[in-house]
Amino acid sequence: MLDRWNDLLARCGATGDPAPYGEELLRRWAEPQRRYHTTAHLAAVLDAVDTLAGHADDADTVRLAAWFHDAVYRPDRSENEERSAALAERALAEAGLTPARIAGTARLVRLTATHDPAPGDRDGEVLCDADLAVLGGSPEAYAAYAAAVREEYGFLPEDVFRSGRAAVLRRLLALPALYRTATAHARYEDRARRNLATELELLRS
Repeated sequence: MLDRWNDLLARCGATGDPAPYGEELLRRWAEPQRRYHTTAHLAAVLDAVDTLAGHADDADTVRLAAWFHDAVYRPDRSENEERSAALAERALAEAGLTPARIAGTARLVRLTATHDPAPGDRDGEVLCDADLAVLGGSPEAYAAYAAAVREEYGFLPEDVFRSGRAAVLRRLLALPALYRTATAHARYEDRARRNLATELELLRS
């Protein structure tokens, strides 16, 4: 993973040694409160971005945003995306990236709060589709994801969690499309809807 970060920063024109920034990010992604939002999730999102990169206008900016999108994560707080974007702005400025690249990265990180890119926002579509690719996994992989999410919210009573989680699932199922890129839609959409509906039914039972 560190090599992956170093190569990305080199392509993006970083000055100096990018390794300390990557080491700090990997430390954050390995924090003990994480069960789903872990280094494995980061790697999965980066792999999905690679798969969808042909749809992006600037795939490397999307990759930077993937590295930072959950770099600050506390399940009991609502400002994670904003704090992650602020971290990206500070770290990438110190790394010597251009203001335009930094602003683009921070914008994409903030977008993951809603997963609702504007029409024509090709980079936003790629990042959001990559972040939601987990929903379209096998039933077994989805069950592991749902269990890990429950562990992250272990501080909530069961009835409170079920109510909140069900609301999230209903909101997702009400969307006309979960995925915006043609590749992700074809690969994940149907299975993701089945997985979401199954979890919602289990929460109701």
